[in-house]
Amino acid sequence: MARHAVRTSPSSTRRTLLRAGLTVAAAGAAVAAGGAAASAAPGAGVDTGTPVQALTQAVHTSTGYGLAPVKDLKLDPLAGTGVDPLDNAIGTQVADFKPVSTAAVTGPVTSGSSLSELPLVGPATGLLPG
Repeated sequence: MARHAVRTSPSSTRRTLLRAGLTVAAAGAAVAAGGAAASAAPGAGVDTGTPVQALTQAVHTSTGYGLAPVKDLKLDPLAGTGVDPLDNAIGTQVADFKPVSTAAVTGPVTSGSSLSELPLVGPATGLLPG
């Protein structure tokens, strides 16, 4: 039987999703640990006070270092190419009414914008550290 004809069971799909989730969680923990180690370096010149304040500052700093690159990543890596599957818009006009199109919604993503440059989500990313 050809490989493409092999049926996958729901348990194998579930196992694959579990592995992907664990990989993402491990990567996030590694980023957080690296940021915490960098912020807790001796001689940093920061008086953290109590251990709770030190932990809070370490989590805030590591979250900032982990989220800053994510906010500036290009959402659609194929944007601006001829093979971009998201570069589609549907428009219609009924009688003498103004034409309606989905280009206003899909335009920011297909132009290669990052998360912080999106119209509605962009200002909200300013609340995140980093």
